[in-house]
Amino acid sequence: MGRFGKGKGRRRKVVVIGPDGTPLSLVSRLVAEGELPNLARVFEDGSVQPMTSAIPSVSSVAWSSFMTGKNPGKHGIYGFLDRVPGSYDTYIPNSAAMRSETLWEILSTHGKRVVVMNVPVTYPPRQVNGILVAGFLSPKLEKATYPAQVGQQLKDMGYRLDVDPWQAREDKDKFLEDLFYTLDKREEAMFHFMETEDWDFFMLQIMETDRLHHFFWEHMESGDEKYAPAFLEVYHKIDGLLGRLCDRLTENTTLVIMSDHGFSTMKKEVYINRWLQDHDWLSFTKDPPESLKDIHPDSKAYSMDPGRIFINLRGREPLGGVDPGSEYEALRGELIDGLRALRDPESGEPMIDELYKREDIYSGECYHQAADVVAMPRRGYDLKGSVKKDVLTERGVINGTHTYDDALIYIQGHEISKGEAAIVDVMPTILHLMDVPIPEDVDGSVLV
Repeated sequence: MGRFGKGKGRRRKVVVIGPDGTPLSLVSRLVAEGELPNLARVFEDGSVQPMTSAIPSVSSVAWSSFMTGKNPGKHGIYGFLDRVPGSYDTYIPNSAAMRSETLWEILSTHGKRVVVMNVPVTYPPRQVNGILVAGFLSPKLEKATYPAQVGQQLKDMGYRLDVDPWQAREDKDKFLEDLFYTLDKREEAMFHFMETEDWDFFMLQIMETDRLHHFFWEHMESGDEKYAPAFLEVYHKIDGLLGRLCDRLTENTTLVIMSDHGFSTMKKEVYINRWLQDHDWLSFTKDPPESLKDIHPDSKAYSMDPGRIFINLRGREPLGGVDPGSEYEALRGELIDGLRALRDPESGEPMIDELYKREDIYSGECYHQAADVVAMPRRGYDLKGSVKKDVLTERGVINGTHTYDDALIYIQGHEISKGEAAIVDVMPTILHLMDVPIPEDVDGSVLV
């Protein structure tokens, strides 16, 4: 048990199933069409509501906000790539970069035994009272688990950390084979630990839905003869998993189902650094540049995925020339006005939905790492930070993209009382369901 205490009193258990990027609108339609009979049965025994994601709505930020109940200004994860402070270098943030205690660490401290599988930003695995299997971005399975010996156990089982998303660009059929295999092994491992471990909290995140949506969303929406049925088959498999899970749950266990963001058909990728260059706010010392490190000292601003704009600020950026006072504020205003006016070159429709100054959405000890302006795209547009594009927009092989709204939250046996739930609300709600004190510094509120 190490540093973890012993649980007291009647055990109230929670199981969380987290299909990544699964919109409530899609699930509701499939339930209404009779395609998801187990989920339909589950929904009758609880409350389901739409939920908003984190800003920006990428999985690493959203799941970090879920597991801490906090905004990025407190947990320190702002994107799939983040900027090394004081430089133009970037890094992939993982659990070592997370500055907050997680749901499972809090539960562990209060003597609850946990099994956590596949949640993003959990590598390298931190110590818990139970088992933690990290998710995608883990370099290899043997290093992705706590305790370490669980990795070999999973390897012997044929478990995979993730599908290979690059395969979808080359061979969709092989990608789907890989996806079905990975999903089967995830279920097998889940039930193995569920039945062999003594647990109070169990969570399985399902990354396969996000992978599916990125490459097959348009096929589903257009009713593609070959791939729309394959898309549906993935949901049939998850529905079957839920049915088998519900057959095993005891009366003192609450089932929670949640996704971290919604999804829609991709209209265009939008290259914000190209836009900044076209408006003379950004230039490079090389053509084409290799990375942000080739930025010219005269540059006023630069962007990183997805829609995060940083001012090239004197005293913060190595080559920053923008004065931190009135020049900074004036420039932010110009950038916001310009992005608000940004239109799709073909359709003429706006490509940006909302624009935020960092102080409007972030607070906490990691606030200084935040972008100066964050743009939220209009549905169907994906804001990219590439420095090598010579066009403002284009469309590639990825045909599905994230949305801030239309995530889902379901809680068994309870009525969700909040009109619009936010992803930071789920963590304090789970602590409440398990009779564990909620830390005072969380941003979320209890939903039931």
